[in-house]
Amino acid sequence: MLRLTLDMDDVLANTHEKLVEIVLNDFDTALTAKDLHSKSLRELLHPKQLGKINKIIDSPGFFADIQVKEGAEETVYQLSKYYELFIATACMEFPTSFNDKFNWLKKYFPFIPWTNIVFCGYKSIINSDYLIDDHVRNLAAFKGKGILFSAPHNLKDKTFKRVSSWKEVSDLFLPIA
Repeated sequence: MLRLTLDMDDVLANTHEKLVEIVLNDFDTALTAKDLHSKSLRELLHPKQLGKINKIIDSPGFFADIQVKEGAEETVYQLSKYYELFIATACMEFPTSFNDKFNWLKKYFPFIPWTNIVFCGYKSIINSDYLIDDHVRNLAAFKGKGILFSAPHNLKDKTFKRVSSWKEVSDLFLPIA
């Protein structure tokens, strides 16, 4: 059975959208929602604002209520019938995220056993046939086949096969119904 590994943030979870809402509601900025979806926040925000964002991300509870990407729950459930599924999330940068992320995954993806959830730093350690991730650096270090999930911070990349929705993931990996 082929192994398929899925990233959490901005692949399963709509993390960028939560950050956009924080910037629009809590920051003094002239940036619009359209601006915040056009590039990475690193390119758009002042370094002091980025520092504030990192403190927010590293606060307990930040990852607890992030919305699931449209179609993710249903598609991942269907994928679990054909693939050995793993979730790999880089949570070591924000250590307070562990409990929130684990509980979030149990809530939305209860059919993925805890033994198939990997909390890590670099994803080069992952032994899988496919990795779907939003960060080029993770795919570049991955030994299997990398698939880039579209996000504002990777829109210019042309290195990897790209998907922009869970419908596209379904079309790529699931048999025709």
